Amino acid sequence: MYWQKLFDRANPNEDLEQRILEIRKENKDFGYRRIYGELRKQGFIVNKKRVQRIVQKLGIQVTSFTRKSRKYSSYKGKVGKVAPNRFHRRFETHIPHQKITTDTTEFKYYDIDDKGRMIIKKLYLYPFMDMCNREIISYGISQRPSAENIMNALNEAIKITSDCKYRRTFHSDQGWAYQMKAYSYKLKENKIFQSMSRKGNCHDNSIMENFFGIMKQEMYYGVVYYSYEQLKETIDNYMRYYMRNN
Repeated sequence: MYWQKLFDRANPNEDLEQRILEIRKENKDFGYRRIYGELRKQGFIVNKKRVQRIVQKLGIQVTSFTRKSRKYSSYKGKVGKVAPNRFHRRFETHIPHQKITTDTTEFKYYDIDDKGRMIIKKLYLYPFMDMCNREIISYGISQRPSAENIMNALNEAIKITSDCKYRRTFHSDQGWAYQMKAYSYKLKENKIFQSMSRKGNCHDNSIMENFFGIMKQEMYYGVVYYSYEQLKETIDNYMRYYMRNN
């Protein structure tokens, strides 16, 4: 009788599932985060994890994309000081602004050269994330790998996290920018521990890797961008959306 009653019970998520399907039909590149944001805009009071479970149940995760090139790597060998891995994949913390991680990723877009030919160019993104709540607290964007943009984003992240009562730790991979003397000195100057992933081990910074994967699923894969300005504006809009809804 218990199982019969269970099967006969009405689906409590029926209306929500129908609305999620409608949003997904109208926006084929929306993952559960953007569906959640759209539901909130429409006045639905719902938990993000509930939306994620329903999206998985309905089998409408964003999968219609392919990786067309190798992952960007900023590793150029030992060009400065390599810091120890202080996290060892212990990413969780209940203390805001205590554990910060960063990484660099690239996006491609098309442009026209002086001879009228279509060429591929790249845009680089440098976000800093709070491991406590996965909030992006600062970021930089440039058309080429830029120490200046990384330092600007770092300075903003240091300023925002200065309210932390505990000693902070900033984590990254062993990319050339994070080995710079200026980068290491700025952390040391502010009494911040520096931490680095082991060489060639993306799992040591899986939080940021996961963010890049979700972000590209939702606004990049399957879309062609024809200028730096167009791609940058889309990333800026996504960052604002992510920081509002995270």
